[in-house]
Amino acid sequence: MKLQVIRHESQDYEASLCEQESIVEAIHAGEATNTLILTSHPPVYTLGTSARAEDVLTRNVDGTHIAVHKTGRGGEVTYHGPGQLVCYLIVDLRRQRDLHRHVQKLEQLMIDTLAELGLQAGTSERGIGVWVNGNKIAAVGVRCRRWVCFHGVALNINPNLRHFQGIVPCGMRDQPVTSLHHEGITTSREAVEPVVIRHAEQLFGA
Repeated sequence: MKLQVIRHESQDYEASLCEQESIVEAIHAGEATNTLILTSHPPVYTLGTSARAEDVLTRNVDGTHIAVHKTGRGGEVTYHGPGQLVCYLIVDLRRQRDLHRHVQKLEQLMIDTLAELGLQAGTSERGIGVWVNGNKIAAVGVRCRRWVCFHGVALNINPNLRHFQGIVPCGMRDQPVTSLHHEGITTSREAVEPVVIRHAEQLFGA
């Protein structure tokens, strides 16, 4: 089963949700296969099902007004914005029915990608996601509808890390967030995408 890949330079968050929902329904109807969407969003704070309103500290950081959007994915509050590569995986789990394993594979996707880019990363007892030197470099959140999962993982390539100061990211008040650029890896989204696609095909296209 080949992994379908869709790429958007940038996409409004609501439009992205609509696209994912459409693919979920198409998979249920037998009209689509596992899909990877690569995109980015204008600055937005997204609230997962465990989020608290008070974890949004301010909507204005560095003169930028940041939108707030409730979403049905798991997890708490996170930030999306320019300089991130957001990887949405819409995956049919109706045979495996193992959500925990799916999340592990999303984390592995980022670990493998970062290793190829020269950065050693891993998981942490602090929470779901991918971490480098005690700081989170990729956030993971998913939603499952009748065993078709969507949402995915956001990798910080070179976002404005100060924008995370407007929230309590994933419930962590010490805000341990980093990026490829902050860790000394100078690269671009255009260079990262082919690496992500290759590893995603290995993990989700079989």
